Amino acid sequence: MSFKEEVHNWLEENCPVSCRGSTDVPGGGTKVSMSDDQRLWLERAADKGYTVPSWPTEYGGAGLSTAEELILLQEMRVMGAPAPVMGMGIMMIGPTLLEYGTDEQKKRHLPKIARGEVWWCQGYSEPGAGSDLASLRTRAKDAGDHFVINGQKIWTTAANNADWIFCLVRTNPDVPKHEGISFLLFTMDQPGVTVKPIRLISGASPFCETFFDDAIASKADLVGSLNKGWTVAKRLLQHERSGMRALASGGNRETGVELSDLARKYLGEQNGRISDPVLRAEIAGHDMDAYAFRLTQARTLEESAGSTPGPATSIFKLYGADLAKARTELQVSIMGTSGIGWERDNFSAEEAATTRSWLASKARSIAGGSNEVQRNIIAKRVLGLPD
Repeated sequence: MSFKEEVHNWLEENCPVSCRGSTDVPGGGTKVSMSDDQRLWLERAADKGYTVPSWPTEYGGAGLSTAEELILLQEMRVMGAPAPVMGMGIMMIGPTLLEYGTDEQKKRHLPKIARGEVWWCQGYSEPGAGSDLASLRTRAKDAGDHFVINGQKIWTTAANNADWIFCLVRTNPDVPKHEGISFLLFTMDQPGVTVKPIRLISGASPFCETFFDDAIASKADLVGSLNKGWTVAKRLLQHERSGMRALASGGNRETGVELSDLARKYLGEQNGRISDPVLRAEIAGHDMDAYAFRLTQARTLEESAGSTPGPATSIFKLYGADLAKARTELQVSIMGTSGIGWERDNFSAEEAATTRSWLASKARSIAGGSNEVQRNIIAKRVLGLPD
């Protein structure tokens, strides 16, 4: 039996039918509920190592080769099987710990990430230190076997649901700003950590303000060397921007209902074709762009032998953000007035969700590094253009 057949059969037997085609992918952790089938899918995939298929088996992965990983992705996409669990643990801090973590840190943190037992959030941006992140002022004072942390972070996605945070802190204020930063891990459920969600135009609050007042981080959770956290931080951003971990985990969060099916529902069809010729052409163009983007990601993953590429990841972040925004714009155009509903009786839950998704998508070109930042990185580090 080929590996493709093996994967197909395993998915058929283990992915609950109710999960197939869903874009609702749990983030894991201790604070967010899951349906019984979502939890069953997560447990089965974790037992198989398919939550993080390319990770070593000792850390909860399946140890798949790049070729096997791509086959798994393809079979999951064909079936409509969602990633069993997603989030910053799998996409960001996990891959970073594989590169920079100590053996003890890997053994302690990675298996919990693989099993979806811990939800992570990111402590990077601060008021006054967003695009110029190295200007951060959150301080960590050496207190023997631990650090004492004071300061504030902002736009900490899902901090209200997080169990742990990976956080940039200033540990030496007397050196050039990039050289006095350290990379720490610590729990969110401790005295001295306060989280305040920020309500967005979509009505949701995925982003938060986070305050640290004498919060504690163990010395055992310093990642990399003291005052050398900037190197670790940049590598983590490359993992985030590449989308490779989502790709490798079978992530298909951008799929959902096919645009062509949505158009047939709201616009009708003639002779088997979407009635509106303009939207028909726009949908076809978008679908081709999305497919080309997935193929480019897959090719890059294959060419990089499974590792995350360097500055070129900004290309994925830039294009992926614009692609996601274009999709929600098309959804609203297809649905007309039904696509701009809120909480009125004459809009369905799906229609109201489309409106919120459309509004929330506006942040895609800001979150994770703005499009302007990505263009600067591409110009300088990929194309080699002068400052």
